[in-house]
Amino acid sequence: MHAKIFSATTIGVDAHIVEVEVDVSMGLVNFYIVGLPDTAIKESNKRIVTSLKNAGFCLPAKRITVNLAPADLKKEGTLFDLPIAVGILLANQFLEVPASFLEETLFLGELSLDGGIRFIKGALAVAFDAQKLGKRRIVVPKANMYEAALITDLEVIGVDHLTELISYLRGEIQISPARTCIDEYARLAADTTLNFSQVKGQVQGKRALQIAAAGRHNILFVGSPGSGKTMLARRLPTIIPPMTFDEILETSKIYSIAGKLSHHPLITQRPFRSPHHSISQAGLIGGGSYPQPGEISLAHNGILFLDELTEFKRDVIEGLRQPLESKNVSISRVAQTVCFPASFLLIAALNPCPCGFFGDKKRQCTCSRQQIVKYMTKLSGPLLDRIDIQVVIPSVEYDMLKQSHHEQSSEMLYEKVCVARSAQEKRFGDSKTYNNYMSADQVERFCVLTPAAEIVIKKAFDTLNISMRGYHKILKVARTIADLSNSELIDVAHIQEAIMYRSLDQYIEQAGT
Repeated sequence: MHAKIFSATTIGVDAHIVEVEVDVSMGLVNFYIVGLPDTAIKESNKRIVTSLKNAGFCLPAKRITVNLAPADLKKEGTLFDLPIAVGILLANQFLEVPASFLEETLFLGELSLDGGIRFIKGALAVAFDAQKLGKRRIVVPKANMYEAALITDLEVIGVDHLTELISYLRGEIQISPARTCIDEYARLAADTTLNFSQVKGQVQGKRALQIAAAGRHNILFVGSPGSGKTMLARRLPTIIPPMTFDEILETSKIYSIAGKLSHHPLITQRPFRSPHHSISQAGLIGGGSYPQPGEISLAHNGILFLDELTEFKRDVIEGLRQPLESKNVSISRVAQTVCFPASFLLIAALNPCPCGFFGDKKRQCTCSRQQIVKYMTKLSGPLLDRIDIQVVIPSVEYDMLKQSHHEQSSEMLYEKVCVARSAQEKRFGDSKTYNNYMSADQVERFCVLTPAAEIVIKKAFDTLNISMRGYHKILKVARTIADLSNSELIDVAHIQEAIMYRSLDQYIEQAGT
C-alpha cells in the first residue's frame, strides 16, 4: 500500500514543502529512507518503529520505503519523524483519514521512543509560509504550538503524544486550535532594572547612544577599562522604540530556525547579543554544512554588542563589512545559497591600547608607540568607515560620582528618540526605514544643509580626507541630530557634532606621534 502526506523543511528563513511518500510491500524486511536525508533523518527509522510499537501498533514484517520529495532538496533535522510515522500507519491501513484533510495539512514533529512528540526547530518559519504553500492546518508538537499560533488564519494543532494525534485523526477527540496572546508575552518580557540614570556622568556617551537609537547608527566606544563602555551599551535597549508585530515575527522566525524558542515562544523584546571574542566566523556570521543563522542574524531588529573588538580574529570582524551595508548575509555552499536577514545595530567597544590606559588621566600607559599603532590598526579602514559614530569614553572622576545632580534617565532620552523616529516615519512613509538606511539618492534629497553648514562640511571633507562613504555617513548622522532637534534643515551645530563623531582616525594618529 502507498500513502502520501505533507511536511516541510526550511532553507534560510523560507519553508519548502516536502511530500512524504510511504510504500509498504512484501519482500525482505527493511526500512529505507531516500530523498537526500541527513544522518538524523536516516536514524529516524529506529525511533519511528520503536515509537509505534510503544504506542500500541505492531508493524507487519514488510519492506517500508519512504521518499522525501523533491529528491534534489536537502533535508535535515528530526521534524520528519511524525509525518513518516503517520504515513506508515496510513499505508498499513491502521488509520483512515480523509484525503482532503491530508491535502491541506502539514505534519511536523520528532518522536521519542515512548511515543512522545518533542520540540523541533523551525515551526514558526514553516507556519509563516504554510498558506503560501497552500495549507490551512499544521500539526506540531505542543511545545511549538504557541510560536506557530503567532500566524493568524492558520489552524495550529498541538499534540503531546502519538496516541493523542491518532485519536484526533480518527475523530475520537477534539483538539482546539492554539492561540497566542502577544501582549501577555510582551508584558512578561518587558521587566528590566536597567536605566541610564544609573550611569554617572558620560554625557557624551549617552548623547551618542541617543543618536544611535534614533537613526539606527552603528557606534564604537573607545575607553580605558572600567570607564563605563559596557554599562552604557547594555542600557541602549531602554531607549529604542518597541518592536512592531512584523519585527516580532521576523525575529522569532530566526530564533525558531535556530531552535532557541523552547523556553519562550516569542521574541517580543529587541535582541541584545553579546558574543565572546573567541567566536568563530561561522558562529558570528552564520554557516555550517546545513547553514544556520549566526549571531548577526540572531541580533536582527536588535543590537549586536562586540566588547573588546580588537580581540576578535581579524577575518571574523571583517566578515561584518557586507552585512553592515546590505542588512542580510548570504552563505554559499556548492548545492545552494542561503540568505538570512541581519539588520542589526552594532555597538563595538575597545581599549585604546594593549594595556588599556593610553590617554587616561589616572593611570600611566606602558605601551610603546609601535604597540599602540599595531593594536589600533587591527581594525581596517573599510570596517571603521561603516561605523557612523566613534566616541572616546573618559574615566569618571570621583567628584562626578558624588555629585547630586539628576542624571539623564532612559525616559528623558527616549522622548527625543520618539520625536526623531516620528520625523523619519513621516519622511520615508515607513516605520522600518531609518536615516542610516538612506540610499545615495535619498541622502541628496533629504540631507539639506544651510549655506553655513555647507562651508563646514566642505572644509572637513578636504582637511580630514573623508571618503565618499564617510561623507554620506556624516550627513546621515547630522540628519538624525537635526531630527532630534525637530529641525527641517541641517545647520552648523548639527554638522559639527556629526563630524566630531568621526574622530577615530585623528585619535590613532595622535597615538602614533
